Amino acid sequence: MKEKIDTKVKKIEWSNMGIIIALIVMVLFFSFSTATFLTPNNLANIARQISIVGICALGMTCVILTGGIDLSIGSLIGVVVVTCALLMNKGVNPFLVVLVGFLIGAVIGIINATCITYLKIPPIITTLGMMISLRGATYLISGGMPIYGIPEGFKILGQGSIGIIPISMIIMVIVFIFGYIMLNKTVFGRRIYGIGGNEETTRLSGVNVKKEIYKIYIMVGLLGTLASLILMSRVNSGQPSAGDGYEMDIITAVVLGGVSVSGGEGRLSKVIVGVVFMGVLANGMMMLNINEYWQRVVKGIVLIVAVAVDIRSREKKAKLKTA
Repeated sequence: MKEKIDTKVKKIEWSNMGIIIALIVMVLFFSFSTATFLTPNNLANIARQISIVGICALGMTCVILTGGIDLSIGSLIGVVVVTCALLMNKGVNPFLVVLVGFLIGAVIGIINATCITYLKIPPIITTLGMMISLRGATYLISGGMPIYGIPEGFKILGQGSIGIIPISMIIMVIVFIFGYIMLNKTVFGRRIYGIGGNEETTRLSGVNVKKEIYKIYIMVGLLGTLASLILMSRVNSGQPSAGDGYEMDIITAVVLGGVSVSGGEGRLSKVIVGVVFMGVLANGMMMLNINEYWQRVVKGIVLIVAVAVDIRSREKKAKLKTA
């Protein structure tokens, strides 16, 4: 009986290798399809692209681990980008602008957490409403037009590099190291898993669940702001469309990385694979000149497949427990 269970466990572990195998196959495909895919310049470009999704993926991982979701992250990026760009355009000190950006991110996180914990509005509805409202605010602030006038020195955040490694990539790695320690070595991390595994049991053990939810959504807002500043620096402007659709890329990357949409299961170390997968996919399709709308179709299919695999994996684990 034990050998039978061990065999099934190994099958599940092998199934987790699927995303890595798919990533390798995809890299090989794009390498043969376009001669410039594996050039240093394009690899650096991929690194810059995935840094924004990667930074936000830490916050999204924590949210999904609790059984929640945040659909507002893309619009949060948009409103922070245009607000900060507008302030810089008006000559406000960049350091003060950065502080304002982080304040906006934190306030949005607080609003989301308040609606979820005190008003008892489901996370998907709360963040969907915020997504729509913030996107509207983004166009109101910008007037629907790009905002220029970003100081030259600010470009280093999104365009600079140390050697061949983009600074934005280094920032993402630091964020992931911080996130790994937080989730695996701290009480806060254990509480995040506990809330997703069984919220009521976690509450009965003395944990202030509402307080932890606030921490998580504020963290999402702060990480979203960091990603916003990098994006604004990279494109050297405040685009009203900034962050549009990013929420789906971020969620897909997290789920591809093995974080269960039901909460309580998943490892940040695997999420980075999902982040790289989405970055390579987006870059490869762009280099093949695939229509933007078809790109969205493909990304949507990837998300559906990722969730289907997650559900199937949980069903197998449930059967093992009852075996």
